[in-house]
Amino acid sequence: MKQWYFIHTYSGHENKVVESLHARIRDMELDGQITEVLLPKETVVEMRGNKRIESSRMFYPGYVLVEIECDEKGKIPDNVFHAIKSTPKVTGFLGGKQPTPLTQEEVDQIVRNIEVATEKPKPKFTYQVGEVVRIKSGPFASFTGKVEEVNEDKNTLKVSITIFGRSTPYELAFLEVEKVTFAEEE
Repeated sequence: MKQWYFIHTYSGHENKVVESLHARIRDMELDGQITEVLLPKETVVEMRGNKRIESSRMFYPGYVLVEIECDEKGKIPDNVFHAIKSTPKVTGFLGGKQPTPLTQEEVDQIVRNIEVATEKPKPKFTYQVGEVVRIKSGPFASFTGKVEEVNEDKNTLKVSITIFGRSTPYELAFLEVEKVTFAEEE
């Protein structure tokens, strides 16, 4: 029976661990026992100047998912356990010497999160009601306003800006604004 497990890695070395695991699977002929290695990531978007910059961010920094063909009792074979545990930059399994497999619901949720993140890149920054933001483009560029509403699904904000002495709500995309720090406000 196949089971998914989290393995803990040195932070920042997740990609290297995935490469090392693939090499070990190939070299030690474990491809029938370690059936998949997964590093869940999402794409995040930010605007730097007038450029749209996409980068990837890990869902679970410091962790890699592996799918292992376990024995009939649900136990990880010793050779697989030691091959993974002795991989450079791996500190061990989540759960220690007796790792606990993920439930099917947990695996389905992780896969769903990856699919959603692939379809719709996330903004790098999140906003909260009451925060002060500066508009970066359009007719109100350089105006500041207070966030009144946040729509995570559409990646938009309703910002209250003062125009001719009146507070006016204005809808903007996350990428059209930037957070204002306290030092900038003064």
